[in-house]
Amino acid sequence: MKITSQIGRFSLFIIYFWFGILKVFGLSPAEALVENLFQETLGTWFDFSLFCMGFGIFECLLGILWLFPKLSKVALYLLFFHMATTFLPVLVLTEEIWQTWFTPTLVGQYIIKNLALISLGLFITQSYDLEQSEEMKKPILKILRNQKELAS
Repeated sequence: MKITSQIGRFSLFIIYFWFGILKVFGLSPAEALVENLFQETLGTWFDFSLFCMGFGIFECLLGILWLFPKLSKVALYLLFFHMATTFLPVLVLTEEIWQTWFTPTLVGQYIIKNLALISLGLFITQSYDLEQSEEMKKPILKILRNQKELAS
């Protein structure tokens, strides 16, 4: 399970860092969607180009966090926050997300596939927690074995 977890970590890093760096340089194909959502929600509070760059940096940092197993829970919580913002267009920009009832546009499919990223983040975090609990058991098991050998 450890190699699967490592591949998952690297995959999340690639996805988040790549998509984030595209936003930083204004090259993201999702920029129009992000700007439309921005105008519907935060448009009067911030400058969009500054927001988009900041959001891109946030995505890059989130990707980097996945490379460090001890930061899995932090990365997972930030992933949940990110996904909450990612799923907002499903509710706010329905005309861009749905062709007809239950038929997403390509943009809608792009958003829905994020369910797989949530699952991967949960898997990675749970795998790390299991690995840590196994590591914590090793010294206890060693002590118990030594006591059993002494008693024999």
